[in-house]
Amino acid sequence: MEKPITRIAVLKNPVQNYPWGSKSFIPQLLGNPFPAETPQAELWMGVHPNGPSMVSGAGTWMPLQDMIENDPEGVLGTAVAKKFSNALPFLFKILAADRPLSVQAHPNRTQAREGFARENALHVPLTSAQRGYKDENHKPEILCALRPFWLLKGFRKISEILDFMDYAGIPALGAPLRKGPGEEGLRAFFSTLMTMGKDEQQRTVREAVKAAQSRSQADSALDWVSKLDQIFPGDIGVLAPLFLNVLCLEPGESVFLRAGELHAYLEGAGVELMANSDNVLRGGLTSKHVDIPELLRIVNFTSEQSRVLRPEPQENGEVLYVTPAEEFALSVISLNGHSSFKSSQNRSVEMVICVEGKGRITDLGRGDQLLFERGTAMIIPADVQQYEIQGKTMIYKAATPF
Repeated sequence: MEKPITRIAVLKNPVQNYPWGSKSFIPQLLGNPFPAETPQAELWMGVHPNGPSMVSGAGTWMPLQDMIENDPEGVLGTAVAKKFSNALPFLFKILAADRPLSVQAHPNRTQAREGFARENALHVPLTSAQRGYKDENHKPEILCALRPFWLLKGFRKISEILDFMDYAGIPALGAPLRKGPGEEGLRAFFSTLMTMGKDEQQRTVREAVKAAQSRSQADSALDWVSKLDQIFPGDIGVLAPLFLNVLCLEPGESVFLRAGELHAYLEGAGVELMANSDNVLRGGLTSKHVDIPELLRIVNFTSEQSRVLRPEPQENGEVLYVTPAEEFALSVISLNGHSSFKSSQNRSVEMVICVEGKGRITDLGRGDQLLFERGTAMIIPADVQQYEIQGKTMIYKAATPF
């Protein structure tokens, strides 16, 4: 019997019910009743052990990981299987946030290996809330907005931080930056902020919130200080919009997050694609474990204006978000009902999810066809030599650079 993994197949994916999620966006996408009883924050498509996908085949559902292990080259492609040790190198997500996520950063690959080994040696269970490292991998990621998406990303220019410290009535916090307006000064500023006593943190936040409320119409950063304090009163992360860049992505715009880049997602919905990892070091706006010494060790203390990524047209009609990631590439296929999309014949494993409309995908080698609609996710193994998509639809595609 032919292995089902060599054919285009529908995925069944887990939903992560985190408190900051939306009760409507993911249920609507999947065609389920809404509002849901509990917030639905992330739809995971991949093989990460914290949320593995199932794949249809031979009349049943099988773990995607098992199918890859049965035929890694057939699913992943020879080059990808060799480069990534027969493992799917990316994790594909739909993310929907009605409340802010934590201020956080992700380690590079070396830091992840060291941190994972250290916590293993301390016998911290993988399921422990005190765990910062869930695996040995780094976690570069791209987020593309499906609806307006507010986020914090990377340290502001130092001159901007100093101005905001003045606006917020806490100019003394800027002293390390005036003394050394470079990476060391930024490190000293952030370290002072994160390590001050709880009483002092809360007093500082109160002063900043009072000043921000009187001027919240002047700048979105000041407005977000007030909003964050309503959700996380007194949390030091409330000040994050004053020293991190505040961005609002319009649908179709994206950002790429490198290792060590401090960030926080505030509100919105989007497609997220990352290396297959769940390593997070948090620093505020959360009730979860916060490890300040480890966060200070991995954060990249550079200041710059954050760049918004827009897709670049490709020869076959799709548009591609260009990033330096070696594990993943995100693209979009949009069809108006009168055109079609034909894939390249030189390709590796791909995952797709329909976010608008409906259509049909055809394996041009075998002639197999699958109908899909909004919310349908599929895996297209490397063994599928070429495929065609028809319909009136918008599809996000995750792949590994070939």
